[in-house]
Amino acid sequence: MAQNNDSNPKTHIAIYDMDKTVTRGATYNGFLLYMAKNRAPWRLLLTPLLLVGVVLFALKLWNRSRLKEFSQRLMLGGRADQQELQRHLESHAETTLRSNVYPQLLDLVGKEKAGGFRHVLATASYRLYVEPIAGRLGFDDVIATDLKVDGAGNILARIDGQNCYDEAKLDKVKAWMDAQGLSRADCHIRAYSDHVSDAPLLDFADEAFATNPHPPLAELAAEKGWQVIDWR
Repeated sequence: MAQNNDSNPKTHIAIYDMDKTVTRGATYNGFLLYMAKNRAPWRLLLTPLLLVGVVLFALKLWNRSRLKEFSQRLMLGGRADQQELQRHLESHAETTLRSNVYPQLLDLVGKEKAGGFRHVLATASYRLYVEPIAGRLGFDDVIATDLKVDGAGNILARIDGQNCYDEAKLDKVKAWMDAQGLSRADCHIRAYSDHVSDAPLLDFADEAFATNPHPPLAELAAEKGWQVIDWR
Protein backbone atom coordinates (compact mmCIF):
# COMPACT_ATOMS: atom_id res chain seq x y z
CA MET A 1 0.00 0.00 0.00
CA ALA A 2 1.30 3.42 -0.92
CA GLN A 3 1.47 6.22 1.61
CA ASN A 4 1.04 9.97 1.37
CA ASN A 5 3.57 12.53 2.53
CA ASP A 6 2.34 12.78 6.12
CA SER A 7 2.75 8.99 6.52
CA ASN A 8 -0.98 8.36 6.98
CA PRO A 9 -1.74 5.19 5.03
CA LYS A 10 -3.92 5.69 1.97
CA THR A 11 -5.18 3.25 -0.59
CA HIS A 12 -3.96 4.40 -3.98
CA ILE A 13 -6.36 3.60 -6.81
CA ALA A 14 -5.98 4.19 -10.54
CA ILE A 15 -9.30 4.09 -12.42
CA TYR A 16 -9.21 3.80 -16.20
CA ASP A 17 -11.91 4.09 -18.81
CA MET A 18 -11.42 1.48 -21.55
CA ASP A 19 -12.53 2.48 -25.05
CA LYS A 20 -10.09 4.94 -26.66
CA THR A 21 -8.32 5.35 -23.32
CA VAL A 22 -6.78 1.91 -22.86
CA THR A 23 -7.72 0.73 -26.36
CA ARG A 24 -7.05 2.55 -29.60
CA GLY A 25 -10.65 2.27 -30.73
CA ALA A 26 -14.13 1.50 -29.44
CA THR A 27 -14.69 -2.18 -28.64
CA TYR A 28 -18.43 -2.88 -28.43
CA ASN A 29 -19.31 -3.34 -32.11
CA GLY A 30 -16.02 -5.14 -32.71
CA PHE A 31 -16.87 -7.54 -29.89
CA LEU A 32 -20.32 -8.25 -31.33
CA LEU A 33 -18.97 -8.84 -34.83
CA TYR A 34 -16.19 -11.07 -33.51
CA MET A 35 -18.66 -13.20 -31.59
CA ALA A 36 -21.06 -13.45 -34.53
CA LYS A 37 -18.27 -14.42 -36.92
CA ASN A 38 -16.93 -17.12 -34.61
CA ARG A 39 -20.20 -18.47 -33.22
CA ALA A 40 -22.83 -17.99 -35.92
CA PRO A 41 -21.49 -16.41 -39.12
CA TRP A 42 -24.98 -16.20 -40.62
CA ARG A 43 -25.69 -13.41 -38.12
CA LEU A 44 -23.32 -11.17 -40.07
CA LEU A 45 -26.09 -10.94 -42.66
CA LEU A 46 -28.03 -8.96 -40.05
CA THR A 47 -25.39 -6.23 -39.71
CA PRO A 48 -27.30 -3.73 -41.93
CA LEU A 49 -30.04 -3.78 -39.30
CA LEU A 50 -27.59 -2.30 -36.80
CA LEU A 51 -28.10 1.00 -38.63
CA VAL A 52 -31.76 0.95 -37.60
CA GLY A 53 -30.72 1.11 -33.97
CA VAL A 54 -28.15 3.82 -34.67
CA VAL A 55 -30.81 5.98 -36.37
CA LEU A 56 -33.30 5.49 -33.52
CA PHE A 57 -30.58 6.45 -31.06
CA ALA A 58 -29.61 9.51 -33.10
CA LEU A 59 -33.27 10.57 -33.15
CA LYS A 60 -33.30 10.14 -29.35
CA LEU A 61 -36.07 7.56 -29.58
CA TRP A 62 -33.78 5.01 -27.93
CA ASN A 63 -31.24 5.49 -25.15
CA ARG A 64 -27.78 3.90 -25.10
CA SER A 65 -28.97 0.88 -23.16
CA ARG A 66 -31.73 0.10 -25.67
CA LEU A 67 -29.29 0.44 -28.56
CA LYS A 68 -26.80 -1.92 -26.92
CA GLU A 69 -29.46 -4.52 -26.14
CA PHE A 70 -30.79 -4.38 -29.71
CA SER A 71 -27.31 -4.80 -31.19
CA GLN A 72 -26.55 -7.69 -28.85
CA ARG A 73 -29.77 -9.46 -29.77
CA LEU A 74 -28.88 -9.25 -33.47
CA MET A 75 -25.30 -10.49 -33.14
CA LEU A 76 -25.45 -12.86 -30.14
CA GLY A 77 -29.13 -13.69 -29.93
CA GLY A 78 -31.60 -13.11 -27.14
CA ARG A 79 -29.82 -15.61 -24.92
CA ALA A 80 -26.42 -17.28 -25.07
CA ASP A 81 -24.89 -20.06 -23.00
CA GLN A 82 -22.25 -18.54 -20.73
CA GLN A 83 -19.96 -21.59 -20.80
CA GLU A 84 -20.15 -21.83 -24.58
CA LEU A 85 -19.22 -18.16 -24.86
CA GLN A 86 -16.16 -18.43 -22.65
CA ARG A 87 -13.62 -19.72 -25.15
CA HIS A 88 -14.66 -17.04 -27.62
CA LEU A 89 -14.34 -14.37 -24.93
CA GLU A 90 -10.81 -15.54 -24.17
CA SER A 91 -9.77 -15.49 -27.83
CA HIS A 92 -11.41 -12.08 -28.27
CA ALA A 93 -9.35 -10.77 -25.35
CA GLU A 94 -6.15 -12.08 -26.94
CA THR A 95 -7.07 -10.39 -30.23
CA THR A 96 -7.77 -7.12 -28.43
CA LEU A 97 -4.39 -7.16 -26.70
CA ARG A 98 -2.55 -7.86 -29.94
CA SER A 99 -4.18 -5.17 -32.03
CA ASN A 100 -6.12 -2.63 -29.97
CA VAL A 101 -4.23 -1.67 -26.79
CA TYR A 102 -1.86 1.26 -26.42
CA PRO A 103 1.56 -0.16 -25.46
CA GLN A 104 2.16 2.93 -23.30
CA LEU A 105 -0.72 1.76 -21.11
CA LEU A 106 1.18 -1.35 -20.07
CA ASP A 107 4.21 0.72 -19.10
CA LEU A 108 2.12 3.12 -17.04
CA VAL A 109 0.23 0.37 -15.22
CA GLY A 110 3.55 -1.30 -14.40
CA LYS A 111 4.95 1.91 -12.93
CA GLU A 112 1.82 2.53 -10.89
CA LYS A 113 1.81 -1.02 -9.56
CA ALA A 114 5.39 -0.50 -8.42
CA GLY A 115 4.09 2.56 -6.55
CA GLY A 116 1.39 0.57 -4.79
CA PHE A 117 -1.64 1.43 -6.91
CA ARG A 118 -4.70 -0.79 -7.20
CA HIS A 119 -6.04 -0.77 -10.77
CA VAL A 120 -9.69 -0.57 -11.76
CA LEU A 121 -11.10 -0.68 -15.27
CA ALA A 122 -14.38 1.29 -15.23
CA THR A 123 -16.23 1.17 -18.52
CA ALA A 124 -19.62 1.25 -20.18
CA SER A 125 -18.61 -1.90 -22.05
CA TYR A 126 -19.99 -5.25 -20.93
CA ARG A 127 -18.30 -6.99 -18.00
CA LEU A 128 -18.80 -10.16 -20.05
CA TYR A 129 -15.92 -9.32 -22.38
CA VAL A 130 -14.07 -6.71 -20.33
CA GLU A 131 -12.93 -9.03 -17.54
CA PRO A 132 -10.76 -11.27 -19.76
CA ILE A 133 -9.14 -8.14 -21.20
CA ALA A 134 -8.65 -6.49 -17.82
CA GLY A 135 -7.02 -9.59 -16.34
CA ARG A 136 -4.49 -9.71 -19.14
CA LEU A 137 -3.66 -6.03 -18.64
CA GLY A 138 -2.98 -6.45 -14.92
CA PHE A 139 -6.11 -4.74 -13.61
CA ASP A 140 -7.31 -5.80 -10.19
CA ASP A 141 -11.01 -4.95 -10.48
CA VAL A 142 -13.64 -4.25 -13.12
CA ILE A 143 -16.60 -1.88 -12.91
CA ALA A 144 -18.75 -2.28 -16.02
CA THR A 145 -22.18 -2.72 -17.51
CA ASP A 146 -23.70 -6.01 -16.39
CA LEU A 147 -26.08 -8.32 -18.23
CA LYS A 148 -28.98 -10.30 -16.86
CA VAL A 149 -28.55 -14.07 -16.55
CA ASP A 150 -31.44 -16.53 -16.49
CA GLY A 151 -31.79 -19.51 -14.16
CA ALA A 152 -30.07 -21.81 -16.64
CA GLY A 153 -26.98 -19.60 -16.78
CA ASN A 154 -27.74 -18.05 -20.15
CA ILE A 155 -26.62 -14.49 -20.84
CA LEU A 156 -29.61 -12.40 -21.89
CA ALA A 157 -29.72 -9.40 -24.20
CA ARG A 158 -30.85 -7.24 -21.30
CA ILE A 159 -28.77 -4.87 -19.21
CA ASP A 160 -28.86 -5.52 -15.47
CA GLY A 161 -29.05 -2.19 -13.65
CA GLN A 162 -27.46 0.93 -15.09
CA ASN A 163 -25.39 1.32 -18.22
CA CYS A 164 -22.00 2.29 -16.73
CA TYR A 165 -21.81 5.69 -18.41
CA ASP A 166 -21.54 9.34 -17.30
CA GLU A 167 -22.94 9.90 -13.79
CA ALA A 168 -23.88 6.23 -13.57
CA LYS A 169 -20.21 5.30 -13.83
CA LEU A 170 -19.36 7.47 -10.84
CA ASP A 171 -22.30 5.94 -8.94
CA LYS A 172 -20.91 2.48 -9.67
CA VAL A 173 -17.41 3.52 -8.59
CA LYS A 174 -18.80 4.79 -5.29
CA ALA A 175 -20.83 1.59 -4.81
CA TRP A 176 -17.73 -0.48 -5.52
CA MET A 177 -15.74 1.52 -2.95
CA ASP A 178 -18.47 0.99 -0.36
CA ALA A 179 -18.51 -2.75 -1.08
CA GLN A 180 -14.71 -2.85 -0.68
CA GLY A 181 -14.88 -0.93 2.60
CA LEU A 182 -12.98 2.02 1.11
CA SER A 183 -13.84 5.51 2.32
CA ARG A 184 -13.14 8.42 0.01
CA ALA A 185 -11.05 10.16 2.67
CA ASP A 186 -8.78 7.13 2.95
CA CYS A 187 -8.09 6.89 -0.80
CA HIS A 188 -5.93 8.72 -3.28
CA ILE A 189 -7.54 8.33 -6.69
CA ARG A 190 -6.25 8.82 -10.21
CA ALA A 191 -8.75 8.74 -13.08
CA TYR A 192 -8.04 8.40 -16.79
CA SER A 193 -10.50 8.93 -19.64
CA ASP A 194 -10.69 10.09 -23.24
CA HIS A 195 -14.30 11.31 -23.14
CA VAL A 196 -16.13 14.25 -21.60
CA SER A 197 -18.87 11.91 -20.37
CA ASP A 198 -16.40 10.88 -17.66
CA ALA A 199 -16.16 14.43 -16.29
CA PRO A 200 -17.99 13.38 -13.07
CA LEU A 201 -15.38 10.69 -12.41
CA LEU A 202 -12.48 12.98 -13.31
CA ASP A 203 -13.84 15.61 -10.92
CA PHE A 204 -14.11 12.97 -8.20
CA ALA A 205 -10.44 12.02 -8.54
CA ASP A 206 -7.45 13.58 -6.79
CA GLU A 207 -5.55 13.42 -10.07
CA ALA A 208 -7.42 13.63 -13.38
CA PHE A 209 -5.83 12.67 -16.68
CA ALA A 210 -7.54 13.51 -19.96
CA THR A 211 -6.12 10.59 -21.94
CA ASN A 212 -6.18 10.70 -25.74
CA PRO A 213 -8.93 13.29 -25.27
CA HIS A 214 -11.52 14.12 -27.86
CA PRO A 215 -11.95 17.91 -28.39
CA PRO A 216 -14.69 18.54 -25.77
CA LEU A 217 -12.63 16.83 -23.06
CA ALA A 218 -9.44 18.58 -24.16
CA GLU A 219 -11.26 21.90 -23.79
CA LEU A 220 -12.65 20.96 -20.37
CA ALA A 221 -9.23 19.74 -19.23
CA ALA A 222 -7.74 23.13 -20.10
CA GLU A 223 -10.44 24.85 -18.05
CA LYS A 224 -10.07 22.50 -15.09
CA GLY A 225 -6.28 22.25 -15.16
CA TRP A 226 -6.38 18.49 -15.65
CA GLN A 227 -3.28 16.77 -16.97
CA VAL A 228 -3.33 15.60 -20.59
CA ILE A 229 -1.82 12.36 -21.90
CA ASP A 230 -1.90 11.62 -25.62
CA TRP A 231 -0.71 8.25 -26.93
CA ARG A 232 -2.15 8.60 -30.43
